[in-house]
Amino acid sequence: MNPCSDQELEALLDEVESERAERKEAWSGSAPEKVREAVCAFANDLPNHQKPGVIFIGARDDGSPSGAPVTDQLLLTLADIKPDGKIVPQPTLTVEKRRLKGADMAVISVWPADAPPVRYSGRIWIRIGPRRGLASAQDERILNERRRHRDIPFDLAPRTEARLEDLSRAYFEEDYLPSAFAPDVLAANERSYEQRLSACRMIVAADEPTPTVLGLLVLAQHPQRWLPGAYIQFLRIQGTEFSHPVVDEAVLDGRLARMMERLDDLLSSHNRVAVDFTSGPTEKRRHTYPPEALQQLCRNAVMHRSYEGTNAPIRIYWFDDRIEIISVGGPFGNVTPENFGTPGLADYRNPHLAEAMRVLGLVQRFGVGISIAQAALRGNGNPPLTFQVDASRVVACLRPANS
Repeated sequence: MNPCSDQELEALLDEVESERAERKEAWSGSAPEKVREAVCAFANDLPNHQKPGVIFIGARDDGSPSGAPVTDQLLLTLADIKPDGKIVPQPTLTVEKRRLKGADMAVISVWPADAPPVRYSGRIWIRIGPRRGLASAQDERILNERRRHRDIPFDLAPRTEARLEDLSRAYFEEDYLPSAFAPDVLAANERSYEQRLSACRMIVAADEPTPTVLGLLVLAQHPQRWLPGAYIQFLRIQGTEFSHPVVDEAVLDGRLARMMERLDDLLSSHNRVAVDFTSGPTEKRRHTYPPEALQQLCRNAVMHRSYEGTNAPIRIYWFDDRIEIISVGGPFGNVTPENFGTPGLADYRNPHLAEAMRVLGLVQRFGVGISIAQAALRGNGNPPLTFQVDASRVVACLRPANS
């Protein structure tokens, strides 16, 4: 936790539209209230900069010094913002007197909170570009996810309205367990059914057999009873706009493996194969979209989507000139809109769902789905994959091989 250098602070002073800087000419008027709102917003770090936000006392809006005196009493007053009980949980901040642009300024550096959302007088303040604002329900959901990034993930959350009988014992014992454990381990294992479910995180514990979100997604016949958005909506549109005719539509639901199997069949039925008889001694076949790329991106969407606080499904829109795969929930943890898609960089909103998908053979390796999809598109002659990424969703866009 190192404070910014003088050079970094002066750069923030000069960046008028910065999401990480707040300037006050003096500690007077509404400044005490506005500064506490700013501390709260920087602690919440909704843009996920993962860097400290800085409040300058003694700076004008354009970043120039105002000449306001920086006394020991002012520094003590600013330091008291942390323990005065108005901002909870207590923010992590430092208060310093710094010499910037030839003048003294009081500098408050606020680090992102480990357990957001942070509230000031009961309100969640966030940074929206260079301004402060109150968090929406969606903003609060994102901040809650940030907290669970360090605590229990949502895929292990219990669903108290579900019962052990809602999980398919036959599917668990005949399909899932043989893929999860070696035969000799299963043969030697004397665990009960409940103990095995607990070991696989499908229930909370053997003596508390409440199904988890993971258990319902993997083992329930209809997990959408408890997780209404846990399905896939497919539209095949004849044209390039939503206003053009819909020639096929489907709602894919049910347990995870069956849903993905049905999706593979549906995508295959729409994926044309071009045959080239003339360019070589043997015929060559090329799909409009490489099946491996479609599979990787759709399974990534299921693995990384948010199942919390939303009833929205994954949406797949197949137009004549593109396919859009829309996953609910933006980047998570160490992944941000700025570094999204960087090879080898991955974080998991649903780490135990990811492991279950590996057990079921739906994914083979973690963190490389986008790279595999890009390579498959390149090898098939398709344009590169593109993304639209924000805090609430990820849209993957594929273009056909002949465009």
